[in-house]
Order: sequence, then C-alpha cells, then structure tokens
Amino acid sequence: MQKIAIIGGGIIGMTLANYLDQKRYHVTLFDEPTGQATSASAGIISPWLSKRRNKQWYRLAKDGAAFFPKLLQDFQLDHTIYQRSGTLLLRPEKQLEELLALAEERKKSAPEIGTIELLSGEQTQQELPLLKALPALKISGGGRLDGKAYLNRMRELAAKSGIEFIPQRVQLTNSKTIRYDEKSVSFDQIILTVGPHLKDLLAPLNYQVDLRPQKGQLLVFQTAFKSSGDFPVAMLDGEADLIPFLDGKILLGATHENEAGWDLTETSAAFEQLANGAKNFLVKPDKLLTAPFHYRVGTRAYTSDFAPFFGQLNDHLLVASGLGSSGLTTGPYIGYLMAQYLNTGKVDWQDYQKEMSNYIH
Repeated sequence: MQKIAIIGGGIIGMTLANYLDQKRYHVTLFDEPTGQATSASAGIISPWLSKRRNKQWYRLAKDGAAFFPKLLQDFQLDHTIYQRSGTLLLRPEKQLEELLALAEERKKSAPEIGTIELLSGEQTQQELPLLKALPALKISGGGRLDGKAYLNRMRELAAKSGIEFIPQRVQLTNSKTIRYDEKSVSFDQIILTVGPHLKDLLAPLNYQVDLRPQKGQLLVFQTAFKSSGDFPVAMLDGEADLIPFLDGKILLGATHENEAGWDLTETSAAFEQLANGAKNFLVKPDKLLTAPFHYRVGTRAYTSDFAPFFGQLNDHLLVASGLGSSGLTTGPYIGYLMAQYLNTGKVDWQDYQKEMSNYIH
C-alpha cells in the first residue's frame, strides 16, 4: 500500500482525501488551518454569467458547477451545506438584457443554468424581501455553499474512512520527505493543497511560485428572516453578494484586500465597505446591518493571471493552488480530478489551465 501525504485540508485537500482509493493508499492529511480560505467562506455557485475572458477558467468553473450533483450524492451533503437556491443578478437594465442574451447562449453548453427570466422590481422583491424593487435576472440553477460546513462534513467522512489527521505545520526536506515536530517522514506521493502557503513550502526545494495572498472578510448576520432558507442568493452590482442561509442567517461579502497579506484582523473598514456596497440595494438597510453579526476572515491564493493551476510537479509532488475567489466552485472538482489521476493514472485536466511552468519554475 502506497503512502500519500496531503498537506492542506481546505476544499481541494479534503475533497481529494475522500475520493482517494483507500484500498490502494494509506492517506495522512497534515492541516494547520489558521486563515484557511474555505473555512472562512460561503459563496455562490453560479459561474455561468462571468465576463472573464479566460476560456480555460470558464470551462473549469462551468464543469465545477456541473459536478455538484455528483458531489452531493457521493457524500450526502444536506441543505445546511449546499442548496440549489437560484441566483438573482442585479444590474442596470441595459446590462440585464446583455446578461440575458449571454445566459441563453451559455445554456446551450451548460444546461445546469436552469430557467432564465428577467424579473420586474416587484418580482425581485417577492423572491428576496430584503431587496428594493429593482429589476433582476434570475437563473434557477445557481446555488450556495457554506465552506465551513462542507469542510466539517468532509473531515468527518475522512476520519471515518481511516484517514490520519495531523494538525501540524510542516516543511519539505525534499520531494518525498516531510519534517514536522522534529520528525522526518517519507511518502510515495506528497500533495500540496495549501493555498497561498505553497510559495513558502516549495521555497526550500528552489521552486519559484507565482502566488500572492489576498485577504477576504465576510459578514454573517443573524436576522429575524426565518424563511431565509427559501431565498435565492443575490449578486449585487459591485463587490458585495447577499447569501441567505437557513434560520435567518444572511451573509454579506466578501472583500478582496490585496495589501493585507496574512493579516486576519477583523476590521470596521471591511464592514463599512460591504455595508455601503449593499445599502443601495436593500429596502430597509438597517434591518440587516444592525442585526447581530460576526466576521469570517481568510486568505485566498491568487496568481498573476487570476487562474488556478494543479497537477504533477515532479515524480513525487502534486500541487494545486491559485483558486482566488472562485474556489468554492472549482475546488471540489479539482480535488476529484486529482484523486482520479492517482486512482487511475488518467490525466483529465489539460483543457482547464495553462502549463504548470507558467506558475512554478
């Protein structure tokens, strides 16, 4: 039985661990989760109307969204973790017409979009009572994922299947050896899914990595909207998204702070930025913004071209990073593809990314 180490228990590492063939591999997962992006995140699974021009990224995000029904079935993810809620996009009317045309075109290759309809202001408010009576585009296929709840579920399943967890920060001595707590342990394969920490982890092996950290802050409000579990998610015009969960929990986020580095401090500036971005869309802003709340704060990994990379770095190292703010959509699918590669030897990711040498050399 081969020994595999996964370093990093975020959305890729934890999904990968659960999809590995336990009859072939003894799996050890090292995780020191301070600042982990997934555990701080909750987000919208609805990539189809992105105007990003990177066709490889869109293909990955589209297929990542299409992967969710399999993911839900394989791991019995309930509606507290993921729910197909529908997505509202709030934009000026001219942009809504352009988005409608884009949605209808993209639905030809992505039937997961579901039904597409332009809503009047009154219809928007019926769908999501927090919002002003503003026109919107609704697509029924959009969903919401609670990253923290997802990781908790996947960790529980991994532990039941016999995966060994070691809550330690580690170093690489070479491509086969991990050092932690004054011990050195060798593995047949080491998989690095540590987000922005990949740069530091590979530095002793003389690899240069195109990655930077980006701080994200999210606000979690506890409101009196008891039917919030039935609300769609809303992509507001600007940086803020409105993400309702069950039992009155409404999330607003997230910030994209490029200069904050590894700082995980909760800031009033983030509250002001997100609140000001949402106010123009809320029918009674104070009803949400004065509710009890707490922060979720994490650090995302970005590459220079904002695209992720994943695959075999050398004979014994696999890597994945650079998910940015679309990690909840692409991360589970990347974890699955990497597990399939280890289980079957089949490489099935060339169409989703540039060559690894664009990011690591």
